Amino acid sequence: MSSSLDQRTAPAPEGSRPTPLPRRTRAYALSEVRWALAALGLFLLAVPPYLLGGPAWLWGALFAGAYATGGWEPGREGLKALRERTLDVDLLMVVAALGAAAIGQVLDGALLIVIFATSGALEAVATARTADSVRGLLDLAPATATRLLADGAEETVDAGLLVVGDTVLVRPGERIGADGEVVGGASEVDQATITGEPLPVAKETGDEVFAGTVNGTGALRVRVGREPSDSVIARIVRMVEEASRTKAPTQLFIEKVEQRYSVSMVLATLAVFAVPLAFGDDLTSALLRAMTFMIVASPCAVVLSTMPPLLSAIANAGRHGVLAKSAVVMERLGQVDAVALDKTGTLTEGTPRLTDVRPLPGTGLDADALLRLAASAEHPSEHPLARAVVDAARERGLALAPADAFAATPGRGVTATVEGRRIELGSPARLLPDTHHARVHPHPDTRPAHPDTHAAHPEADHARVQPENDPAPLVRELEEAGSTAVAVLRDGEPVGVLGVADRLRPDAAATVAALTRLTGRAPVLLTGDNERAARRVAGRVGITDVRAGLLPEEKVAAVRAWEAEGRRVLVVGDGVNDAPALAAAHCGVAMGRAGSDLALETADAVVVRDELAAVPAVVALSRAAHRLVVQNLVIAGAFIAVLVAWDLFGTLPLPLGVAGHEGSTVLVGLNGLRLLRSAAWPRPARS
Repeated sequence: MSSSLDQRTAPAPEGSRPTPLPRRTRAYALSEVRWALAALGLFLLAVPPYLLGGPAWLWGALFAGAYATGGWEPGREGLKALRERTLDVDLLMVVAALGAAAIGQVLDGALLIVIFATSGALEAVATARTADSVRGLLDLAPATATRLLADGAEETVDAGLLVVGDTVLVRPGERIGADGEVVGGASEVDQATITGEPLPVAKETGDEVFAGTVNGTGALRVRVGREPSDSVIARIVRMVEEASRTKAPTQLFIEKVEQRYSVSMVLATLAVFAVPLAFGDDLTSALLRAMTFMIVASPCAVVLSTMPPLLSAIANAGRHGVLAKSAVVMERLGQVDAVALDKTGTLTEGTPRLTDVRPLPGTGLDADALLRLAASAEHPSEHPLARAVVDAARERGLALAPADAFAATPGRGVTATVEGRRIELGSPARLLPDTHHARVHPHPDTRPAHPDTHAAHPEADHARVQPENDPAPLVRELEEAGSTAVAVLRDGEPVGVLGVADRLRPDAAATVAALTRLTGRAPVLLTGDNERAARRVAGRVGITDVRAGLLPEEKVAAVRAWEAEGRRVLVVGDGVNDAPALAAAHCGVAMGRAGSDLALETADAVVVRDELAAVPAVVALSRAAHRLVVQNLVIAGAFIAVLVAWDLFGTLPLPLGVAGHEGSTVLVGLNGLRLLRSAAWPRPARS
């Protein structure tokens, strides 16, 4: 993977933006894909005349073409490894295919070549897609920025040319062009790409902002604090590339064994041929014995001991919504002994939802009437909390009234006239009287609370509330339950409180318990969200080790520290900020529904249906595949041992040797295919 990332990312001078490159590599542009398609096409053309008894020159030429096109790339890589005194599996596969053809098994050899070429092509496509996503991440940072000059004038400049100390103007809806500090203005900023927080965060003078995050409804003046080449987004790009380059080279278990075995087999075959000759045996007899030995001792059954179980596991997982990108990934999933989970979008749904509607007594409003007023006022707003309120009203089938005189003030809230009444929605700390709501802290997920739902009318701060209609107890109850409280006022008087929260996935607790049973230790929560929100979610799912407020590089540092202790870490996440950790981990799994492109391409596996319970299920399936691999190795080893002993100490007829060799190959193949059964999929964790 490193070579692809290195070759396909355009170099850029320090402090400047990289040269734009095509954002999506076409699969056909890769030589591995072209060779594999050619081999597959020739193979499919050769099979009918071969099976129907057609002319040998026809199917022979087509099979030869399939051997040449499919074996070109792996053969070349194998020869390179051979020059470095390594017997690579690429070369072994080509030799095995040629050996099959030499003893008349032309179809079998060609099929092996096609399968191996296709596997290499899929790996090349996955590598190219990862490189594309890394380059695409640079698009999060805007190409230009509005720089403010000393005389107050504005100029549009390349964002890559900003220097520390420059002041830039960020208008509503724009992406922030550089990491820095707010020196003027107030707004809310969606920084989920960096921290993973589910809701926009209010920003005012003195607060830190990051390049690539999206400004809300207010204008900000930002003093640049880091060079563009050192921004958080730029560091994420570098971390993903570095993790891809430095991640330990992976091999299937059988490939590690096979290299030693194959060298031993080659040497033993030469000995079986040479030793009898040295003691006076005739050439034909010695050659026949050596050929029989080479056939019965060849690693075909050993090779097939691994691939069918793993490929069957991949197919079964795919049917249940988990895409494992290679056989190596499927093997690695079963090796994990520690798990790190993201919070927003992984343990939670990642989208704010209305959880409570609490009208105050004596207001004449029931829950539906209160929700209808609130949704009517919030309808023009684009804030995530506003969308949660409006969506809930629509789900209940409530008809919204037109909203007039709508106003949204960053850091304050929204007001609107609905059916002749002034409706205000916002943070209780802003809207409710100080005498009744002195210090009710906003829900930590908002830090501070909904910046689009604070009242724009200061007279509301002095509204009088009757003790029996005091909303403060409701606010405290909702916030202690983990929701963001939104106060609703009508003509300056509180009429109710809404609760909005990023809901926990229904299978989150059961998934954590299942992963704990599989690995022997409870998962760890790694999140960019604040600690109070993280600990509340962790407590509900049974996680005690919580690492909150982490930037992407800090997540990577945590994963590498565990790996240094000898742990094999599985990271589960969905955002851009999770991608470096996904790349650095022993195995990374991305949640598919809301996962960022970078996370989906960087991860080793993707939960396509977004079912968190599928994570422990696929880990258990991988372990089942490993058990079948061990069974197959025992079967293959037993066959080889018996046949080799027969050939060395007796007279093993060549046809019988071929039959025994092919029989063991078929047997281990069928045994591995057992994982294709639906019943082989572990029952998912349930709440």
